[in-house]
Amino acid sequence: MTFDLRTILLFAAAALIYSALLPVKRRGWALLIGSVLALYWLQPKPPFIRFSDFVFPTATLMLTVICWWFTLPKDAAAGRAFKRDDLFTFGLIVALVTGIAFTRYLAPELRLTSRPPNPLHIALVLGILGGIIGLLTFIRQKRTRFPLLTALILLIVALFIVLKTEPLAAGLSRLWRIQTGQNPDLANITDVAGWLGFSYIAFRLIHTLRDRQSGKLPALSLREYVTYIIFFPSIIAGPIDRAERFAKDFRALPEIMGLAAPRLVEGGTRITVGIFKKFVVADSLALGLALNVTNAEQATSAGALWLLIYGYALRLFFDFSGYSDIAIGIGILFGIKLPENFDRPYLKSDIASFWQSWHITLGTWARFYVFTPLSRMLLSRDPKPSSTVIVLTTQIATMTIIGLWHGVTVNFFIWGVWHGLGLFVHKQWSDRTRKWVLSLKGKPLQKRAWTFFGWLLMFHFVVLGWVWFALPEVGQSLRVFAGLFGLM
Repeated sequence: MTFDLRTILLFAAAALIYSALLPVKRRGWALLIGSVLALYWLQPKPPFIRFSDFVFPTATLMLTVICWWFTLPKDAAAGRAFKRDDLFTFGLIVALVTGIAFTRYLAPELRLTSRPPNPLHIALVLGILGGIIGLLTFIRQKRTRFPLLTALILLIVALFIVLKTEPLAAGLSRLWRIQTGQNPDLANITDVAGWLGFSYIAFRLIHTLRDRQSGKLPALSLREYVTYIIFFPSIIAGPIDRAERFAKDFRALPEIMGLAAPRLVEGGTRITVGIFKKFVVADSLALGLALNVTNAEQATSAGALWLLIYGYALRLFFDFSGYSDIAIGIGILFGIKLPENFDRPYLKSDIASFWQSWHITLGTWARFYVFTPLSRMLLSRDPKPSSTVIVLTTQIATMTIIGLWHGVTVNFFIWGVWHGLGLFVHKQWSDRTRKWVLSLKGKPLQKRAWTFFGWLLMFHFVVLGWVWFALPEVGQSLRVFAGLFGLM
């Protein structure tokens, strides 16, 4: 599921009503309710496995509530966790899920999902959820050192691996189809890979769990936590916000003026720019310059292949940054300023600068939760590895995880290693040429020439890397590389 023009216009209209008519004290509740309903509405509908468009959003909410409970500070969890606001929020979420389940008995055009499962089964699952929370709470109270937060992180990672690995996802799909009376021979990865926003939800949940482990996460109410995890403008394609930054905006919602012209202009402008990028530029490029197996096989010359990968690189940027602009713009209209995600990445002059400006929130997440902890672990070893080994290991590990985040395939793995090696080589080169580069400050012509050469090298390194990203198999990618350089 992606944002189409109708959905974008509907969200923008809802934002105007929200700003003009809703009492300021109800804005936070409105964002929670809207995000829960959007979670079900935006979830892709069958043809997939039966009940998936109800089960996936419900599982997201269950997992979110469990993670909230165990990210509370110990003093809160021990005695004052369920404040009145939290109890009301929990009851509201249960009521919304139950109400959506009972739409099973309504006409199809009145449902947010396809036909939901039996409401009695949903009640049983919600009861099991309560039992799980109670059991885990008992474990935490009896065994204060039990690594429960680590177990939750590993659970999320394991679920992510299952959904992103084709044989595992197909196996889950097959089991699900058997249980729901569908043909198991039709099982495939798309049945479960369509879990709306799980890649972004997983990273947000892991962020809060890790920050609770390190004592950095502020206490959040259930309403703040759930709205942060499933905030509907950013559920499909990010950005990956931080909980403390989101909570600051969320708590300031009552202070925002209703139909304030500057906010409406800023939000409307971002949405308009995003629509132009995505639906005009990116979709036009997709019509004739899509790098895929069919087009790559039909290309009859090296020039045609180069045109395909240039077009794909531009399409990817305009598509992804367009969605980010739309999400940021909708968020602004509702009073939430999501973080920036792109900053002219193709105009940077080196690969490190590219990754500081491409999918910025993903790179920031990886730096906090992969690069930095791994660096500290290696530095604390005895004997300590050389600085070169540490840099190589951490950069390849970080970029490999970013690659596999897109899908657990050989090509995504290679794409991650490709960029990890690129960052490592750039680091070694820049360390050894720093004095020479600084000496160019008094030589503007040489400096411009060197900057242009750096841009040319960076751009083509990134563009060639998209070959691994765009194609599903190693052999296909190698044939494209051979064709690009006239070897086939």
